[in-house]
Amino acid sequence: MTLADTRPGIAATFRELTALTGTYVDEQAAIARLGPPLRTELAYWFPPEEIEQAVTTYRALYEKHAIEPTVLLPGARAALDAVRAQGWRVVVVTSKLGRLAELHLRHLGVTVDAVAGDLFAEGKATAVTAHGCAVYVGDHVADMVAARTADVPGVAVTTGPCSTEELSAAGARLVLGDLREFPAALPGLVRLAL
Repeated sequence: MTLADTRPGIAATFRELTALTGTYVDEQAAIARLGPPLRTELAYWFPPEEIEQAVTTYRALYEKHAIEPTVLLPGARAALDAVRAQGWRVVVVTSKLGRLAELHLRHLGVTVDAVAGDLFAEGKATAVTAHGCAVYVGDHVADMVAARTADVPGVAVTTGPCSTEELSAAGARLVLGDLREFPAALPGLVRLAL
């Protein structure tokens, strides 16, 4: 929920998972908690011994049901353009599998320099550091943990499941309503990153 609104497709995938497995997943509750790894969400609905099969089934359904409904969030394209205008690279670091994130980006017509997937919280910091990211933008408190761990400024947007207060408490250096505010904030972030 930083660059794209994946909720409609994720909800559709959870509905299909319910239909296929017979195990009810409340897709509205699930999309309200987006951010943590898939296994974390499936643990709300499936017994431990069924989670790995549910992960496999969900991911097989995802490509068919989750990509097409995804749309870019307001300001996303301009935010990416602003980053490139600074001479910086765009790296997507996500808890989603990298290949699924790449399908979303291709569908949306978004080109990035790298994708690092299947990472969460401190795990994202490894990719942020490895790719030499100067700033990390995210929508979840775990993204701010990643930024702190990687020792880069964390910029939060409130387009995901976390409130301004939660994101600030998690260490966000800046909290924006959405990415439309990002280009104007970027010069100050450049100074922070230097």
